[in-house]
Amino acid sequence: MSFMDSLKSLKQVDFNELDVNNIGSWPAAVRALACIIIFIAVLALGYFFYLTDLQEDLERHQREEVTLKEQFTSKVRQAANLSAYKEQMVLMEASFDALLKQLPSDTEVPGLLEDITSAGLNSGLEFEEIKLQPEVEQQFYIELPIQVKVYGGYHELATFVSAVASMPRIVTLHDFSIEPAKAGSSSRLVMSILVKTYRYKDQQGAK
Repeated sequence: MSFMDSLKSLKQVDFNELDVNNIGSWPAAVRALACIIIFIAVLALGYFFYLTDLQEDLERHQREEVTLKEQFTSKVRQAANLSAYKEQMVLMEASFDALLKQLPSDTEVPGLLEDITSAGLNSGLEFEEIKLQPEVEQQFYIELPIQVKVYGGYHELATFVSAVASMPRIVTLHDFSIEPAKAGSSSRLVMSILVKTYRYKDQQGAK
């Protein structure tokens, strides 16, 4: 059958009468046309998904390109500022050494207790307790807690706290409580506070 004959036979077909459940009964020209349409549809879908994959790959590579450019720019900037970074590292090491020197050794702890006592007496306070607590070992340093309990007025307590916090050694204040004294003037207060100083862990062998 020629191509023109096939076209003529297609014109004579009533597509509404075709049984989709029995494709084998369709005229040969209709079956051929259906195969062509299905083939074209399959090609079109395959091409579409292929292009979609290519587009996703392109976008991914574009994102990677942006990331690599940013990393390159960052590394170029770091390389240009390498000398400045080295100078900052030297300053940081010097600052770290200065902080380490503020950490008392074991032999300095009695002196620290004396300084705390002097700060309290100079502030006009009376001491009920100043007691060194057990050491607390941390990863890089050792805490040296000191429990302090003093009596005095509000301004005297504030002066004492300020004096302890401004000591040249690294000293921190924790868990403080202030209550009215049980006896005496109504303005008299009792303050309990935990004073912590620190020792660098590597100094432990220098006991």
